[in-house]
Amino acid sequence: MKTILLIEDELSIAELQRDYLEIAGYRVEMAHDGELGLQTALTGNYDLIILDLMLPKMNGFEVCKKIREKMNIPILLVTAKTEDIDIIRGLGIGADDYITKPFKPGELVARVKAHLSRYERLLGAKETPNEIEIRGMRIDQDTRKVFVHEEEIILTTKEFDLLYFLASHPNHVFSKDHLFNKIWGIDAIGDTQTVTVHIRKIREKIEQNPAEPTYVETIWGAGYRFKGY
Repeated sequence: MKTILLIEDELSIAELQRDYLEIAGYRVEMAHDGELGLQTALTGNYDLIILDLMLPKMNGFEVCKKIREKMNIPILLVTAKTEDIDIIRGLGIGADDYITKPFKPGELVARVKAHLSRYERLLGAKETPNEIEIRGMRIDQDTRKVFVHEEEIILTTKEFDLLYFLASHPNHVFSKDHLFNKIWGIDAIGDTQTVTVHIRKIREKIEQNPAEPTYVETIWGAGYRFKGY
């Protein structure tokens, strides 16, 4: 049984979300403020975290950032805010997806199922190692680790998924729409700005000069490609 940590300060909303998730077959633990949520996340063993942005004691942005520094599991943001800057900020610090209040509980369950399924497939055991080595970069799908000139680069779940997909198809140009549908799923809520944010974060981590990328190139008017030579 998968275990989900639900960090939400509004008790009635948290209980409703918990009930629907438990009906769907998940074990749910709850925390009702940011500080407790962070402590619980870092000391427990969870398969996915549902994180509200507007929390007492410590806001969801800070909680997400600190969790991501320590572990690599799916984080789903729940927010009443609709401003693009808040969504971009959340994705930029390591969240995998977001859902905006008000939403139907069934939509939350569907999103949770999709992320757990995708994450499980990516972590699935393989009989042989599956590595990509290109121009000083080594990407190990089995361990989900990335090294650039033997220095380990820490990526979030979606950053790794996106980089691995691009590197698996070197020199092939993919549109933002294609990448969004491939990595986040065709039914995901969001837009291609999500891809842009993640590409920027990847470049900041893997490129010597992010302004002049040598690995992930922008093909203006077309999309992105991983330069394979």
